[in-house]
Amino acid sequence: MSTVVDFHSHILPGIDDGSKSTEESVAMLQMEWDQGISRVVATPHFYPQHDQLNRFLDRRRQAEEILREKTQGIMQLPVLHMGAEVHFFQGISDCEELPLLTVDGGNYILIEMPYAPWTDEMYYQLESIYTKRNLHPIIAHVDRYVKGLQTAKMVQRLADLPVLVQANAEFFLDKWKQKKGLHMLRDGKIHLLGSDCHNLTSRKPNLEAALKKIEKYLGKDTISQINHYEQTVFSDK
Repeated sequence: MSTVVDFHSHILPGIDDGSKSTEESVAMLQMEWDQGISRVVATPHFYPQHDQLNRFLDRRRQAEEILREKTQGIMQLPVLHMGAEVHFFQGISDCEELPLLTVDGGNYILIEMPYAPWTDEMYYQLESIYTKRNLHPIIAHVDRYVKGLQTAKMVQRLADLPVLVQANAEFFLDKWKQKKGLHMLRDGKIHLLGSDCHNLTSRKPNLEAALKKIEKYLGKDTISQINHYEQTVFSDK
């Protein structure tokens, strides 16, 4: 079976509502490896409305150092990359500190959109993150918005913007959403995948099952297309 990067995870210990301990984080990484995932991007929640950036970065650095120390010498684990799941806020494109929250300090940043109908201003802000900051937004877990908010035009509007779109594994596992997820992936409206894992029970790493569904219905060429976008992010093109 082909593999992909887990672009959305809450695997750092004790920093948000994800992993509660270093031991749990290591076990989650081992579960990712057992599923064939070779790279995991840690994307802890950052809520600009409730947190200070410097304080968040300090917490992330400390959690990363603890986890890397704990996993030192363990060979069969995915490579760990740093990022953040940045909650959208008004005027986000004017924030000069956004580059501090990108994936590995590059040009791609994971953005969590509001759970409310998106306004024209929100789309403008997403585009302006690129035009003003030279950063490409990655829209987090698009599957959460597609049906619940009745945003029929959202998919096409995103396709017209300089953004990438990330979907959670559940989009391809939930029988009520699976068809929509496969269609979007087939049509090039989804670019990256993530488990959005938080723990070892209710929200555990689950990309393997999603990949099997994708390969079954869309074939390995679709996985290769995802791999292409992964390489784009890590090469900053």
